[in-house]
Amino acid sequence: MPTGPDGECRGLNVFHIAKGNLDDTDLSGVDFAFLNWFPTHLTAGGWKVGAVVDESATDAQVSALETILRGQAGGPFGDLAGLYGEWLGVERGGVTFAGGDRPSGSVAGRAQFTFEPLPGPDGGVTTVKNAMYGFAPEFRIGKGPGHTELFGLEFDGIYGETSDFTFASEMAEGAPKGRG
Repeated sequence: MPTGPDGECRGLNVFHIAKGNLDDTDLSGVDFAFLNWFPTHLTAGGWKVGAVVDESATDAQVSALETILRGQAGGPFGDLAGLYGEWLGVERGGVTFAGGDRPSGSVAGRAQFTFEPLPGPDGGVTTVKNAMYGFAPEFRIGKGPGHTELFGLEFDGIYGETSDFTFASEMAEGAPKGRG
């Protein structure tokens, strides 16, 4: 169960698209944030979600991302869209993202985030594999301090995770099923 106020979970997910497209729209280099509010455990649905796309994105890129995030292109967001209760919309704003071992950045001047990896027993980072709601088959977990005030939702970050992953609305023939 989420441990936020009244049993809810609030989250900010920030993405950098290294390379990709939706149909003829090139999305390479676009940064965006995806905000979520879960009223209770994830599978109960009724989520509130919205996105902030970096102001450097074109109108076509914003439209393509909205199609993906609303689940209309299939893939992981298509699977999650059935749990949405309210689409909060898409805003444009500055989205900065510095990757590496300790990713950090900001969203529209109203959200700041960092990632501090949780050390594992061997001195490396702690990872999670094959999680039901993970975007990647394996991701690093840790602290996610920062403050967010977007779409009327305000919260301080506690938990964080980070990974590189490949998103596809359709899996290649013979490819393993699941996220990846």
